[in-house]
Amino acid sequence: MASKALSLTLYNLLLPFGLVFMLPGAIIKMRRRNGRWRDLAQRVGCFDETTQKAINALPQRERLWVHAVSVGEVNVAKKLITRLLKTQPDLGIVLSTTTPTGHALAAELAAQHAGRLVAIFSPVDLPGVGRLMLERIQPTQLVLVEAEVWPNLTNSAGRLGIPVSLVNARLSPRSERRYRKFQWLTGPIFRMLKQVLVQEEDDIARWEGLGVARERIHLTGSIKYDPEGASVAPAKIEELRNVLTQTGISTSQPILLAASTHAGEEIEFARVFQRLREQIRDLALLIVPRHVERRAEITAALKTIGLSTALRSIPASRVDPNASVFIIDTTGELAAWQHLATLVVVGKSFLAEGGQNPAEAALAEKPVLFGPHMENFTPLVELLLKKKGAQQVGNFDELGTACLALLQDSAKAIQMGQAGQRALQAHQGATQRSVERLIHGVGIS
Repeated sequence: MASKALSLTLYNLLLPFGLVFMLPGAIIKMRRRNGRWRDLAQRVGCFDETTQKAINALPQRERLWVHAVSVGEVNVAKKLITRLLKTQPDLGIVLSTTTPTGHALAAELAAQHAGRLVAIFSPVDLPGVGRLMLERIQPTQLVLVEAEVWPNLTNSAGRLGIPVSLVNARLSPRSERRYRKFQWLTGPIFRMLKQVLVQEEDDIARWEGLGVARERIHLTGSIKYDPEGASVAPAKIEELRNVLTQTGISTSQPILLAASTHAGEEIEFARVFQRLREQIRDLALLIVPRHVERRAEITAALKTIGLSTALRSIPASRVDPNASVFIIDTTGELAAWQHLATLVVVGKSFLAEGGQNPAEAALAEKPVLFGPHMENFTPLVELLLKKKGAQQVGNFDELGTACLALLQDSAKAIQMGQAGQRALQAHQGATQRSVERLIHGVGIS
C-alpha cells in the first residue's frame, strides 16, 4: 500500500502531462461555451477585487466551499445549497464550477442568494493552487459533489484542518474497476475524506473497498433523485409553453423529447420521428443536445434528411408546420421542457456508453425510454425498470416501436409516468439527510 506522500508525488509528476494534453480541447470548449479568458485567473487562485470582497463579506463563523463540475452537479448543489441556507441562517457558501455552462447556472443561483453565496471557477489541481484558494476563501468545510476528489486540494484542506465531505457520491462500475486497479495509489487519497455520503446501499461496500473507513460512509440516498425540492416553477413551464406556441407547436400536439443527446443520436432520433409521423401526423420533436454549441452541426445533419429546424436561441424561429422539429440550444431548462413532453428518450444511451440522467423525466411523471447503454445510472435504471417506470430498448428500430405503442395508448403512457415518479420516492428526504450530515457530521453548530 502506497503512502499518501507517494500517491501525491506520482500524481503531481503525471498531472502536468495530462494538463498539456487536455489544454487544447479545454480552450476550444471554453470558447464554444462562451468562456472568457479573464476567468482563467480564477483557475490559479487569483480573484478580482469584486469577487474577493464578495467572499470576504460572507458570514465567517460557518462558510462552506462547495465544488460542482457542470450543469448536472450544479443542479445537485442547488438543491443542497437551498436547503442549507434555509437551515443555517449564519452560513455562507462559495460555489465553484469547472465549465462555463455550470458557472452560468451557479451565477444565477448566487444572484438569488446575494450576500450568502458567491460563484467562482474551480482551481486547477496543481500543488499550491488549492491551498491558495482555501486561504482566500477560508471555508470551515470543503464539500465535493458526486465524484470530484482532487488529491492536492483534498490534501491541502486536511493540512489546514478543514474537513472534506463527498456528497451524493457517485461511483460507476467502470470507475470502480479503474480505481481498484490502482488502489495502492488511490486508497491514500480517498482515506483523506472526512465523510462520504452515498446514494445506494451497494455503494457502501464499493467505497469501503476503495479504502474509505466504514464509519465514514453514510447512506443518505440521491439528492438528484429526491422528489422533494425538485419541482419546476409553474411560471417557468408556462413560459416554455408560450415559447412552443410562438414557435408553431400547439399544446395539443404530442411531443417526443430527446434529452441530453450526443453526437450521431440526433439524426437517428429524427429518423425515428419521421417514421412515427406516418402514424402520428401531428407529432412534434424536441431535441435538447447535451452540448448546445453543436446546434449548427445538428441543424445541418437534420437538413440532409429533409428536416428544417427551429432554434430556441432565436426568438423569431418557427418550426416547419409539416414536420415540427425544435432544437433547445439553451442551458438549464431541460427539467422544465420535460414537463411539456409526451414521451422522453434519454440520450447517450444508444451510440455511446454511460447514458444520461432519467430522473428529471421520471419526476415529471413522463414515460421514459432509453437505449442499451445506461452504465452510469445502473441502480436508478434497475429501480425504474423494476417498478415499470421506464422502458429499455436495444436499438433505434425498437425505440420507434416502443414510442408508437405509448403514443397510441395514452393510459399505458400515464401509468408508466406515474410508476416512475413513485419509484423515486425511495430517495425522498435525501437532500435533508445530506444536510444533516454536513451540519452535524463535521460539527457545524
